[in-house]
Amino acid sequence: MGLLDSMLGSVVSQALGGSQGGGGQAALIQAVIGMLMGGNNQGGGAAAGGLGGLLEQFQRGGLGDVASSWVSTGQNLPISADQITNVLGSDVIGQLARSAGMDHGTAAGQLSQLLPQLIDGLTPHGQMPQQGTDLGSMLPQILGGLLNR
Repeated sequence: MGLLDSMLGSVVSQALGGSQGGGGQAALIQAVIGMLMGGNNQGGGAAAGGLGGLLEQFQRGGLGDVASSWVSTGQNLPISADQITNVLGSDVIGQLARSAGMDHGTAAGQLSQLLPQLIDGLTPHGQMPQQGTDLGSMLPQILGGLLNR
């Protein structure tokens, strides 16, 4: 996954460059985007299934309505750090936290803010991207939107 990681790092660095969102947050965003794009750099769970697999995980975890709100065109329902941890599992949160150089609680808290916005940005018309859609081409706009919130 070296090429994907390199590309993500470049896009995230460009989008976050010079802002207060750099450092650990940039690394966390990079790891989450890799997970959403189906990268396998975070181990099992949602990483292997990309965006669809992640949404299935929320469904199985009893939070399908919350995750569906992030895909729909309406208001995004909030999610807590504890709910994120329950759905993704402590091991995945721990891996994301380590890759971002932050503690478990901080990573879960930031994920509770970032994940709804990232998924919302990847589904701009309330629909999952079609198979074969180049999600990488959507990243600069999505990341730019995150910085303006």
